[in-house]
Amino acid sequence: IDKKMMEKRSRRIHSTSPVGVLGYIVLLCVIVNVQLISSFVIQHHHNFVSSPSSSLQERVPYIKSSQTNEDVESSSSSDEGVTWKEELEEKELDFVLGYLNKHHTALLTSFVSTFSPLGEIQASKNAFSGGSYKITSAVLKDVVGVEKMVLEAHVSVRGKSEEVVEVVEISLDANPIKALQRQSSKPSPPIPTSFLRSSPNTSSLDILVRKLNRLCHLLTLYKTTNSSPSVKEINSTTGKFIQLASQFSQKKSVGIIKENLFLNQVPHNRYVRQYFYDMASEAVLEAVVECSKGSIGNRMLMTCMFPEMNPSMDSYRIGTLLELARSVAIKLAEQNLRVRVCVQGSMGVGIFTGTPKQLNGVSTLLQRMDWQSNAGEENEGMVGDYVNFGAIGKDHVVNTQYDDKGEVVQHQDDVFLLLCPQNMVGIESSIIPNLSEMVEAAGDRPVILLNPDLTDKVSSQGQQSVRGRQDRITFANSFDTVFHFANIYVSGTSYFPILGALTKLNVREPWVAHQRRDFKDGGGEIYVPIVSDEDRIEGEVILDCFQS
Repeated sequence: IDKKMMEKRSRRIHSTSPVGVLGYIVLLCVIVNVQLISSFVIQHHHNFVSSPSSSLQERVPYIKSSQTNEDVESSSSSDEGVTWKEELEEKELDFVLGYLNKHHTALLTSFVSTFSPLGEIQASKNAFSGGSYKITSAVLKDVVGVEKMVLEAHVSVRGKSEEVVEVVEISLDANPIKALQRQSSKPSPPIPTSFLRSSPNTSSLDILVRKLNRLCHLLTLYKTTNSSPSVKEINSTTGKFIQLASQFSQKKSVGIIKENLFLNQVPHNRYVRQYFYDMASEAVLEAVVECSKGSIGNRMLMTCMFPEMNPSMDSYRIGTLLELARSVAIKLAEQNLRVRVCVQGSMGVGIFTGTPKQLNGVSTLLQRMDWQSNAGEENEGMVGDYVNFGAIGKDHVVNTQYDDKGEVVQHQDDVFLLLCPQNMVGIESSIIPNLSEMVEAAGDRPVILLNPDLTDKVSSQGQQSVRGRQDRITFANSFDTVFHFANIYVSGTSYFPILGALTKLNVREPWVAHQRRDFKDGGGEIYVPIVSDEDRIEGEVILDCFQS
């Protein structure tokens, strides 16, 4: 307000009667009340509309909550320490709402029946008289960050001519309602949101897709109504959700494989090999970093089984294995980590000894190959200082050694990379004892197994078949996958053509099964995600989702 105007009003107030002064005070009170009401409306609007407005769907108030489920509360509290609440971008939210409402209405209806309080009411009222209360359809109205979704459910109630419309919230970390939970089924753990967000490559849309896929997996365990989608349809939907996220991702796409790899052509092109070397090396480095933070354990499993890395195929190339090991070791050494690359030695007793065919000569070739570590080369001095070689056993674990003055004479090994540890047919000894002793001696330092085969083999005295079998299985299962790529074939004896691939591209990504498809007129090939899960996907599920 202009200063002169205020002075004039001040003089006018002093010169007027008490009635005029009272009127001015009333006017001021009205102005203040209008301002208070405006601020309340703005604050109220922000509380209820926390995401950008959608041009496809109208936002609705949230009047119901699924947080009454105790299991949901316990699962949601597992992500303590997460302070970020990032919303989806407007175009992402619009596409998600439009896509789900157009193509997956039955899936949304199953979400309401399985994870919301309306599902509890439906199960209770239909316990004695079926059809008394039926959730007929649902429309997705909003997705609040990566925490919950808001749906408008249409309910048919016996005795009422018109359907009742209910608005419900469903937590994206929800577990099925108590009426559906079985005694033998354990609730699925929520997606580790804080762990995923610690990577700059993870977007909010990626996390939303992971949480939707988790809900889809739970639907396959609890079928609510006869109108629910089939297990095959639900599993296929998880692959479509992965594709949805890749279309909008401005960062590295989760679960997506590069086009035109042409893995049916052997030998592979150099750029194809380098693509796998770089991808595997980055995944291992990320896993080692997370291990140092205590986010994951130190027992790591790395599987890389494209045709040139598959020892059961004629296309197996020992040079590809060595180049992959070199790439991983150099990647870790560049971060000032000392790596020991280990190859198992001869196994057996007396004259009945031998080395697995896959590893024959690997130890010698590994040390003779070009590491660019000589004077004046790119990795000068790396071999012998940051990269060393050894075998499998506790004797090959080097710890820090000091002299009499307390100075370091020998630095410890920081990471152990073990190439293809495996048992042998007919040999009365297993690699497991030596491997377990080495893992024990390594303590909390990362131990990475590359393409291991720790299953028991046939032996004459049954040492690998009966005695201590469960202990060996438990030890083999203690290694967590940090990278996995394996092609899918028609059968175990026919390796071409390639049908697809099963992947887990780093420790943060889900398991994704891809189907290989050819472009029209020989324009190339693409690996299309068809099913995704947080756990390893069974072969029957994958083949069931494949389209002819």
